[in-house]
Amino acid sequence: MNPIYELDAGEYNLKLAEALKNVPEFKQPEWVAFVKSSASKERPIDDENFWYKRAASILRQVYKRKFLGVNRLRTKYGSKKNRGYAPEKFMKAGGKIIRTILQQSDTAGFTEIIKPNKGVRSQKPGRMITQKGKEFLEGVK
Repeated sequence: MNPIYELDAGEYNLKLAEALKNVPEFKQPEWVAFVKSSASKERPIDDENFWYKRAASILRQVYKRKFLGVNRLRTKYGSKKNRGYAPEKFMKAGGKIIRTILQQSDTAGFTEIIKPNKGVRSQKPGRMITQKGKEFLEGVK
């Protein structure tokens, strides 16, 4: 029984965000109240639990894929920018928030960095979930 695939994604992410509040390595930085999540956004983030919700979503994405990097996550969390009369244009999300969350999950032991091997095309750089991370994510109910 794997709750990651059984529960709705939004419902699971909220439960995982509540569980991440108890992990000492996941702390919301002071600068989060003043930054936007993307260049396409007009205002800073209003939600006080944003950091834990985004961390839960990122950990779920890393779990679902074999490996994942910051650039792919920036594309996933990006959105369209309203440019007035000009047509909308897709903008990637900011990388600082994603990078900091991945660094916090590295220190917690939930993810680890994969470095590419020269001559091996199938192995790309990025982050991969560890056994401790799998157990934590599957233990959330």
